[in-house]
Amino acid sequence: MNRRISNILVLCAAVIVMLAVGPAAAKNGFYLGGSVGQTFLTVNDLEFDLESFDYKADTTSYKIIAGYRFMGFLAVEGNYVNFGNLKDSYAGDGEPVSLETDLSGFDVCAMGMLPLGIADIFAKAGLVSWDADLQEAVGQIIDYGSDSGTDLVVGLGVQVRFKGLAVRGEVEYFDIADADSVYLISLGATFTF
Repeated sequence: MNRRISNILVLCAAVIVMLAVGPAAAKNGFYLGGSVGQTFLTVNDLEFDLESFDYKADTTSYKIIAGYRFMGFLAVEGNYVNFGNLKDSYAGDGEPVSLETDLSGFDVCAMGMLPLGIADIFAKAGLVSWDADLQEAVGQIIDYGSDSGTDLVVGLGVQVRFKGLAVRGEVEYFDIADADSVYLISLGATFTF
């Protein structure tokens, strides 16, 4: 079974179980948590030695979450995101090419929440400050580099609350530099103090 489909099924099962528990009021205040997920990176038409290929990579990633929920429908959240080690290779007419990217960053987002009983549907938007360590190998020649920047992040998700604990699933899009797309799909939990 496709890994993405199995992740979605696990999330749906968790939501159904939590909905069966009963209603709970949204708890406002400071919260901490974490998520584990999958990063998907695409750079189309990457040029090497007069050839081009699509750099597509995915890997396991994680994030550490800290936020403050001011009221039932508004929160501010900051995350450390480790997108993981993203690798792809290409064997064209010339020397084989392999690319490796270690990507991480910090983001700060405003979150709008729609409370629905014990669940919240949320959307967020903000900025991510990211750093990337790059390794490019063409044949036996290896070249290292780095890049960084600050770009837009947006996301959608759902969370189910039980007292101070919230279990969440979300999809985030990071508009990072020359990448055509960087998505993070994650499942995690937060605890409100």
